[in-house]
Amino acid sequence: MARQRRTTPFSLSFLDIMACGFGAVTLLFLILRHNTMIVPVPDQALSAEVDLLERDIRQAEVEKVELLNSIEELELRLVQARGLSRRYLTDLQEVEESIQSDPNQIAKLRAQVEELERETANMEEVEFGDKVREFIGEGNRQYLTGLKLGGERVMILVDASASMLADTVVNAIRRRNMEEELLKSSPKWQWTVRTVEWLLAQLPPSSRFQVYLFNTEAYAAIPGTEGEWLDAADSLELEDAVAGLKEFVPGNGTSLENGLAALNDFAEKPDNLFLLTDGLPTQGAKPPGKYMVSGEQRRRNFIDAIKRLPRGVPVNTILFPMEGDPEAAALFWQFAMATQGAFIAPSRDWP
Repeated sequence: MARQRRTTPFSLSFLDIMACGFGAVTLLFLILRHNTMIVPVPDQALSAEVDLLERDIRQAEVEKVELLNSIEELELRLVQARGLSRRYLTDLQEVEESIQSDPNQIAKLRAQVEELERETANMEEVEFGDKVREFIGEGNRQYLTGLKLGGERVMILVDASASMLADTVVNAIRRRNMEEELLKSSPKWQWTVRTVEWLLAQLPPSSRFQVYLFNTEAYAAIPGTEGEWLDAADSLELEDAVAGLKEFVPGNGTSLENGLAALNDFAEKPDNLFLLTDGLPTQGAKPPGKYMVSGEQRRRNFIDAIKRLPRGVPVNTILFPMEGDPEAAALFWQFAMATQGAFIAPSRDWP
């Protein structure tokens, strides 16, 4: 009879359980040990974004101080205006009392009014455009320019690209991501709008005009008037052109070629062209293949663009400031001389 095997409570199954438990503890230890070795890597993009936001906050604080100072100045002017209004009311009352006491005073005033009306009528008969112009600026200062302001068909071509938002590339890039109202109120763009208003004010009543804006494409300031010449004697059309200009939001690149190509929409070519821009074009008829455009490429874009200009059209260029474009002034000056036009780089208080 075979001997019966003796069993013990310390069997193989118990050893398996112990081994599995030890393995689980070891695995847990390795996982926890691995987690402690992970070092977070800072996100450079987020860091740059934080720096940009901090700069925007500092800039906003500076602008806030400037606005507060402006408010104080306006309040002071308001107090002064109230004082002047009271003085004028007093003077007006004295004049009324003087007129009532002197019956001949009314006849004298009527004669003065008639004389002023005759002088005004004589001034309105003067034809503008073929001589040096005069403009009353801030502080009653007079400005003289060599711009030829006459013509039967006057085209005003306005650069409305993103660079027209600021004088430097960095500020233009920062501004282009702002809200539309802030873009339209940019100092450089407002300067451009005032210049167009000044040009429209100098048009002869007998002339016709059109205002176009261009960036990567060309647009009429008054939608629906593409290819049409407008009547300079119609004050409503002048106001609509200015309003359309003020509502436009500058943006995108600069294609002078597409801007000049818009002249082909007109059956009669312009006999005077005003070009308002701040530098050489950043693209031709189509967008560039690369994000960065070299100075040589911008020069080629300019040469290709001026080939679009119809023959015999004088170009008067008003070049606004922009950093990083040293060839612009020389090339636009040569362009003005070749077309029998004029070139000016205006000061900040013009017009």
